[in-house]
Amino acid sequence: MAEIVNTHVLTIAPTGEINGLYTEIIPLTTLGSLHVQRLSNVEFNDTAQHWEVKDQAGVVVFTDASRQTCLEWEIQHFNQ
Repeated sequence: MAEIVNTHVLTIAPTGEINGLYTEIIPLTTLGSLHVQRLSNVEFNDTAQHWEVKDQAGVVVFTDASRQTCLEWEIQHFNQ
């Protein structure tokens, strides 16, 4: 399995609005007021016995036995 690098990307629009995944690595509150909206959820599926990343519509977009792998995938996927 390829190593996933956790890169945090912020995109600054011409309006000054900054978009990106929330992280505590970057002190985002120093940039202004935050508006936070979930893009996905990581939940454990008891029946299948694995972790699932679900998009806003509740569709499973990734699964793995490791929650950490799901979190890393989520960062990699949504930073594209």
